[in-house]
Amino acid sequence: MAYASWLTPSKVSGSGNDTVNVSASSSNTGRNARTTTVTFKAANCEDVARTVSQAGKPEYVSFDNATASVAKAGGSVTITGKSNSSKLTFSLGTGGTLTITLPASYTAAGVSTNNGNAITGDPGASAEYAFSITISNIAANTTISALTKQLIVTNNAGDTATCNISQAAGDPTLSVTPASVDLPWDASTSATFTVTSNTSWTVE
Repeated sequence: MAYASWLTPSKVSGSGNDTVNVSASSSNTGRNARTTTVTFKAANCEDVARTVSQAGKPEYVSFDNATASVAKAGGSVTITGKSNSSKLTFSLGTGGTLTITLPASYTAAGVSTNNGNAITGDPGASAEYAFSITISNIAANTTISALTKQLIVTNNAGDTATCNISQAAGDPTLSVTPASVDLPWDASTSATFTVTSNTSWTVE
């Protein structure tokens, strides 16, 4: 059986005394070590099998981008990243002014997975995988200030990554009712205008 495709020997044939160096042609992004067998052969000699192992990558989790943005009109935002963990847990940071609700599940290696549960098939054991989480039903920003919230993901080893979600400021608004008021001739009573606004205003 041939050695694995990730292994590269410095030579595949020779004669007499010599050396053969072996190296990995690609990184092992999975948590677990991977192993292959190199078999040396010569005519009229018994095959000699030797084992080569490549260590696994330490467990990690990262977002593809440190920031994400939401339109002032609201809607949804999908945040992506990579990991080789067997389990990911998403949470929201304390503070921040953007009101969002975390979904119950996210996608890991193409499989819908409940937040905080083990990922079916543990794809991270053999290679890193892509994950994504979609936050939906974000309300429109009716203020004139940008809103922010921090999304945190924690892997099974307790390592964390963060993504800062921001929503663009809403448009300033100003409305006044009623359209007109009447005052009595003798200045005995007043009338009221009701101002509805999300920004500073003046009366001139």
